[in-house]
Amino acid sequence: MSNIYRPMIALAAALLFARPMQAQSFNQAKMDSLFQVLENKHKAMGSICIRHDGKEVYRRSIGYSFTDQQKKAGAATKYRIGSISKMFTATMILQLIEEKKLTLGTPLKNFFPQVPNAEKITVEQLLQHHSGIHNFTDDDAYGNYMEQPKTEPEMLDIIAKGGSDFEPGSKGEYSNANYVLLGYMIAHITRKPYATALQERICSKAGLKSTYIGGKADAAKEESRSYQYNEEWKVMPETDMSIPGGAGAIVSTPCELDQFIEALFAGKLIKISSLELMKTIKDGYGLGMFTFPFDDKKAYGHNGGIDGFSSLLGYIPADKMTIAYCGNGQGGYSTNDIMLGALSIYYNKPYAIPTFNTLTLTAEQLDQYTGTYGSKQLPLKITIGKEGASLTAQATGQSAFRLDAVAPDQFKFDAAGIVLEFSPKQKEMTLKQGGGTFLFTRE
Repeated sequence: MSNIYRPMIALAAALLFARPMQAQSFNQAKMDSLFQVLENKHKAMGSICIRHDGKEVYRRSIGYSFTDQQKKAGAATKYRIGSISKMFTATMILQLIEEKKLTLGTPLKNFFPQVPNAEKITVEQLLQHHSGIHNFTDDDAYGNYMEQPKTEPEMLDIIAKGGSDFEPGSKGEYSNANYVLLGYMIAHITRKPYATALQERICSKAGLKSTYIGGKADAAKEESRSYQYNEEWKVMPETDMSIPGGAGAIVSTPCELDQFIEALFAGKLIKISSLELMKTIKDGYGLGMFTFPFDDKKAYGHNGGIDGFSSLLGYIPADKMTIAYCGNGQGGYSTNDIMLGALSIYYNKPYAIPTFNTLTLTAEQLDQYTGTYGSKQLPLKITIGKEGASLTAQATGQSAFRLDAVAPDQFKFDAAGIVLEFSPKQKEMTLKQGGGTFLFTRE
């Protein structure tokens, strides 16, 4: 559960290196082909929406919102957006600051003195992930209660017991606890539930009708469940939304996420001076916002992950271009790569649509790779197992994932950019990820 609501900053450098173009000239047929192959090869389920200058340019949905009902995803399908919720929370906090009901320097002790270092932690540090408050979703115990409803006092107790990981203000480090607390602040100051504040302060102003605090997924409301593909689409556990709150409890559609960030940058939700504060990056973190490089420009936005949902929202002011993807099915191909493909096609950048061709191996061939491997370079072990006609890999303290055979002795897990190369006779395995190469030996 350690990666829930954690940002995927890795999108950045590779994502956007193209030239501006007129929105009307992009190759729609190629874009359709990309999403068709993702659907046909069971690599993803979800929806994308691209807008230019406030007008919709492209929209596509693939897969199902509820597989057991064979309910196809469509324009109305709503998804859990995970940490993109933080942009909404930060926007409301800045509204309250504009209304002089709060300041960036207000100490946390004014609201929740039981949190360690509350007298030192400011609202700005919470917004910018510089508080030092421990990220409770990183703990193994999180998986034991994530599906159970939690009250505010119960969540405050969990956060307080998690303690502090570093001195407030000394560095930036992502923590969902920051935004759970900010969500509670909004409710305390406005004297209204967070869900009500969201509707009044953002949704009504930006014209959002399908954006709200989620509950248990309901097919009748065009909401979706999340899935992971392993021979078939398997439903993922469902976090109780009382837990993430202001850090990750919102559901929405890609097109409404586009509308939200457009309204934000147009000054319809907060003053432009407040927006500039959001855009100020320190140690990689803005106030509820990240940046992604684009040639000599920048895209602004956030990404999110909760359960099996994965989403990303970005706005490129120089081009007045907005893109949002919300996925509810992960089949071994990352949201980063989906966005890279979509943006490459949109900007007419050279891009080859992946084929996802894989090898089919016999059980005997797979057996030569199974076992537990250790490395002198990394403090973890990786267990290679077998499930059906595929290999699985499971690192210490993490969930197992399926590997695709792409060449003799070579396997990939695209969602995390992992390549595993085996030397069965030497009882060795080489892990390649993020530019690093690590040698493992079978025990």
